[in-house]
Amino acid sequence: AHHLPRAARGFPPFSYRIPDLTGVIARYDGFILDAFGVLNVGDGVLARSVERVQQMRAAGKRVVVLTNGAAATREQALEKYRRWGFDFSDGDVIASRDLAAAALAGRGGRWAAIAPAGAGFDDLPGDVRALDDALLERADGFLFLGSQGWDDRRQAALVAALTARPRPVICANPDIVAPREAGFTWEPGHYAFALPVPVEFHGKPFGGAFEAALRALDLPANRVAMVGDTLHTDILGGRAAGCFTVLVAGHGFFAGQTPQPYIDATGLVPDFIADET
Repeated sequence: AHHLPRAARGFPPFSYRIPDLTGVIARYDGFILDAFGVLNVGDGVLARSVERVQQMRAAGKRVVVLTNGAAATREQALEKYRRWGFDFSDGDVIASRDLAAAALAGRGGRWAAIAPAGAGFDDLPGDVRALDDALLERADGFLFLGSQGWDDRRQAALVAALTARPRPVICANPDIVAPREAGFTWEPGHYAFALPVPVEFHGKPFGGAFEAALRALDLPANRVAMVGDTLHTDILGGRAAGCFTVLVAGHGFFAGQTPQPYIDATGLVPDFIADET
């Protein structure tokens, strides 16, 4: 029931290897940067990522961040980037939470949010409240924002509730896993793809996220590079949107291993592979 996008134009036959992103700054007019694995890993900012963004801007390049982070509000996300040393303005950061919020506007009904304990929903339109046992039965729809605290027992209860009475599900983070300091965590996409109803996804690799990023850049896709650390979200999504792609292999998803076997197995070939940001 859940279909990933397809690349409108073919993937390149091979990838060029570069030490870091300075090797592509001159080549493109704009950059769409993933956050996890490019700018940060978990709560730690990556060395030289702040400097790299400054170099891009000093060269006259346009830069936006496109993140599947949906658990934090926009203000919380911007504050985090500022704390790390980035000078992103409001329009420079496009989060899948914002895309899901736009889709939620005007829907009506009572929506149950799957999110970390204590999460706020004041920035979201309509009646959104934290999922509890009563809402499993009564909610008119479900909004998957974050998987912290979610487990197989809660997932089974949601599957049973949706099997008994199908209702719409919006997933604001299609990621399957995310790199953290201590390893990987299961993300909302892992659970949403397994639900027994069609799910409306907002975020990479789906097209709406890249359309929003390209609007923010105000550049044609063929003058833009998507920079990320995963094949099925960043590289597939970027290529499907018509952008060039750069895989950062040294941090995040492929840290400590070579991505080539996975590239060969999937056919998702980036234009460039950078050892680090």
